[in-house]
Amino acid sequence: MVTKMNIKQAKEYIKDSVKLYLKKDEEGEYRIPVVSQRPIFLLGAPGIGKTAVMEQIAQELGIAIVSYSMTHHTRQSALGLPFIAHREYEGFSYDVSEYTMSEIIASIYDVMKESGIREGILFLDEINCVSETLAPSMLQFLQYKVFGRHKVPEGWIIVTAGNPPEYNKSVREFDIVTLDRMKILEVEADYAVWKEYAKERDLHTAITNYLDLNKEDFYQVETTVKGKNYITARGWEDLSVMIFLYEEEGLKVEESLIEQYLRNPRVVKEFCAYYDLYQKYKNDYRIEDILAGNAPASAGERARKAGFDERLSLLSMLIDRMQHEIRENIEKLDYINHILNHLKAVKNFAGQGEKSADEVLSMLNTQIAGRQNGMEALQKAGSLSEREKRRQRSVIRFLEDCVKSLRLETTADAEAAFLFLKERYDKEMHSYKQETKETGDKLHYLFAFVEDTFGEGNEMLILLTECTVNRDSARFIALYGSEDYKRHNEEMMISERQDVLMQQIEELDL
Repeated sequence: MVTKMNIKQAKEYIKDSVKLYLKKDEEGEYRIPVVSQRPIFLLGAPGIGKTAVMEQIAQELGIAIVSYSMTHHTRQSALGLPFIAHREYEGFSYDVSEYTMSEIIASIYDVMKESGIREGILFLDEINCVSETLAPSMLQFLQYKVFGRHKVPEGWIIVTAGNPPEYNKSVREFDIVTLDRMKILEVEADYAVWKEYAKERDLHTAITNYLDLNKEDFYQVETTVKGKNYITARGWEDLSVMIFLYEEEGLKVEESLIEQYLRNPRVVKEFCAYYDLYQKYKNDYRIEDILAGNAPASAGERARKAGFDERLSLLSMLIDRMQHEIRENIEKLDYINHILNHLKAVKNFAGQGEKSADEVLSMLNTQIAGRQNGMEALQKAGSLSEREKRRQRSVIRFLEDCVKSLRLETTADAEAAFLFLKERYDKEMHSYKQETKETGDKLHYLFAFVEDTFGEGNEMLILLTECTVNRDSARFIALYGSEDYKRHNEEMMISERQDVLMQQIEELDL
């Protein structure tokens, strides 16, 4: 029996397995021999995030990843092409067949060479849909980590994925011998888990709001008389990207766009209607004014009388906008901490005897090159997250701007150059402090609006929960505090204890 899990649980299991497979003894040998490192087989419906999870694991572990879809491979591309080699055995010459290196194995060596990262994940998707000519070679690969005559390099963990037969006519069932070579994880779609991912990726609030109200529409595959209807997590994510672009260009989001991503006529109509309603809520309630402390009186009055769907939509829009603001603030803090490290390095350098400004410029250029090379290496390894990419680019832009400005100065010595750079840093820090205060004020106004409008009801509980479980919000509050969060959190805890006490008294039947 295969244990079923959601994609978040599968991610943690795979991450732990990869860490254990890469664990070495005091001699530098892998504790689990390569031949005993069972490939992991991730079995789940299409579009639930299997590929995205593998990229996240590589990023979090700081290792490389090479991904291939096996449906695109023939026997020749996977195993290598034959060629004639000349050999001599016991004084006689022979022509023998050999094979070029597999494209897949070659890609691993290319990544190691370009990134400098020696360990990683080889992720082979749709492995149970391989061509008939390639199928016999898969058992050898899964058991011995060999394609043709070439082995997967040591330090590379094999993770495979595939769809169940009901989702793909090309699926080929593995026999017992093959299955006995793998660790099998069966993954199910889970909206609550996907929503965490959606918030991290900043997906459109209209989508998460709609799915909060219609969770059954998150993932569907059904056969009708007109053919297959299906909705996947990938479809919602791709639709989010297009909606943002449509809004940027002032284009109207209509059913003709939505149906390209959601292949279910009912959901297309209902989401399109909700999106129009969402835009109306956004305009009517004036979200930005509420967070700026200028909430129109009509907004609170209308929200108090509104139905559950409208109240939830309003609260989601406010929370998502607030969390977006906080995430930008936390990312800027991380960026400032990185440029502070560069400033400290320049200060130490300037204090080492007589140094010129030109030497400081040379040092900064070396730092810039180091960051660029590091970022490119991670990108080639497939282990650079979007968040890390934004941070690296911001730091590089700051350093490049400092170099350009410093060249225009008449500064001659390193100490003066350091003071010039410190002035630039201080400006960034001053700007950050102002933005932090504004973000803290918006968080206060959000709590004030929810309290004035809904009191200590479920809406306040939702707000407190989101502030607690969201990584950036929790970090912001831990760093800078929030009297509103602290007070309401304590009140909620007291209320919960009172409810438990009353329940215990009732159970005593006094």
